[in-house]
Amino acid sequence: MEKVQQVYEGKAKKVFSTEDENLFIVSYKDDATAFNGLKKGTIAGKGAINNRMSNMLMQMLEKKGVPTHFVEELNDRETVVKKVSIVPLEVIIRNVSAGSFAKRYGVDEGIQFDEPTIEFSYKNDELGDPLINSYHAVALKLATKEEIETIKSMAFKVNESLIEYFKTLGIRLIDFKLEFGRLADGKIVLADEISPDTCRLWDIKTNEKLDKDRFRRDLGGVEDAYQEVMRRLMGE
Repeated sequence: MEKVQQVYEGKAKKVFSTEDENLFIVSYKDDATAFNGLKKGTIAGKGAINNRMSNMLMQMLEKKGVPTHFVEELNDRETVVKKVSIVPLEVIIRNVSAGSFAKRYGVDEGIQFDEPTIEFSYKNDELGDPLINSYHAVALKLATKEEIETIKSMAFKVNESLIEYFKTLGIRLIDFKLEFGRLADGKIVLADEISPDTCRLWDIKTNEKLDKDRFRRDLGGVEDAYQEVMRRLMGE
């Protein structure tokens, strides 16, 4: 499978068309951004870790009945995926209070919720990805009611599977962001990535942060944290 033309470059990935109109190649970068691109940096080796981790987790989720855009891993940084049109909603599942949730509602980080929460933000950099509810999403024609119900049930299913899986690695899944896409026939599938860029991951015993918060908050040890997650994933 060969890259034909770059069709998109985001903060963390480049996307290329291929000779097959239904398939893209995604190439992961080491670039890191936070606060809607206001903070920029590089995390050495991040692209390879996010690519491999995302692919492993997508394949695991496929086995659990969650359809994804994954097709095959080409190399450390590049993966073939199904061509989708991204639904412009970021779907955030939270199991524990942290980050913007704690700040927004004036609560401490680390409070375990009785059940997970879900929130949507409108995927729009110019507007700063504002929070949005399902009624707004339908009004703005970002998704239909049926699509939103599908996305919600898939997101909670992903959460259940990931909580269980990360627990076996000694990692607590605090919260994470998902994106979904439509295939040519309109079917909704999980897209984008699942990685320390998009998840808050804390060590179960120490609550040490093993994710992008180390970059956001200048905590140091960013590369080590990503590598530690990868090491546990690979069973090393």
